[in-house]
Amino acid sequence: MNSDSHPVVLVTGASTGLGLALARKLLPTPHRLILTARESSLPRFAAAGISESDRVWLRALDVTSAAERQRVVDEADAKWGGVDVLINNAGIAYRAVVEHITDDGRLDQMNINFRAPMELIQLVLPRMRAKRAGRIINLSSVGGMMAMPTMALYSASKFALEGATESLWYEVRPWNIHVSLVQPGFIHSNSFLNTRYTAASKRAHDDPASPYFHHYDRMARMIARLMNSTRHTHEHVAEVILRTMRQKNPPLRVAGTPDAHLFGLLRRFLPRGLYHRLLYGRLPEVKIWGGACEVPGAAGAKPNSSAKISAD
Repeated sequence: MNSDSHPVVLVTGASTGLGLALARKLLPTPHRLILTARESSLPRFAAAGISESDRVWLRALDVTSAAERQRVVDEADAKWGGVDVLINNAGIAYRAVVEHITDDGRLDQMNINFRAPMELIQLVLPRMRAKRAGRIINLSSVGGMMAMPTMALYSASKFALEGATESLWYEVRPWNIHVSLVQPGFIHSNSFLNTRYTAASKRAHDDPASPYFHHYDRMARMIARLMNSTRHTHEHVAEVILRTMRQKNPPLRVAGTPDAHLFGLLRRFLPRGLYHRLLYGRLPEVKIWGGACEVPGAAGAKPNSSAKISAD
């Protein structure tokens, strides 16, 4: 095959973390690559030893910008005949309890994790349908199958991505377009340090007198501990993505790490009420949560140590 017949792979958020690990694994392959990142992040490619060539493009792409999305896809259509494999990797995470969610935070989270991948998919689908072939891989998360306290916005964005992707799986099968969700669990990295806060969640995180202080403090510690202790890296998940990309008939949902597989089994086979009670009981030091809570107008508020759960 000549170089023009090699599939074109577009990766978002490719300058750091999982996206960079995936880019490095794709470089030795014969694929034509469009590696994207925000304009301010493009120098990271050079720092990682990645440069442009006749089959590697480095393109500025703020995934929330309709103009930039259109520009990148139009260039791929005009020069390389369209995108054959779209990997929606770019994403962010907010830490905020529901009471501390703001409109700005909600829009930021949903625009990047849900709206942007859906609109990129809309742009690449016409060429894929014309070719009657294509692959779309959306990076979800364990947070897309189960929710954690203080991560409501993040889970909302991933739950939305999972639902839309499942619909898409049915819709485009007649054109031989394969759609998959890769669901990583905890990955050994410091990416938890990049978690965003709303103004209210940041204040509560820093204030031991806040009713939600223990929610933020204990969850942040637990997530840091799990991400620092796991042996599974971005490279492991990147290899899962590559295997999914190469499968003749990839599944809709793919566990990115062993813990994601375990959580999936728990959610599938445990009775729902037992599942939620089990996870609640495993929250870090949950008996002290809510100890500082005082509802205006309610006297004698007590800690939540003996709260009973029913999530049936």
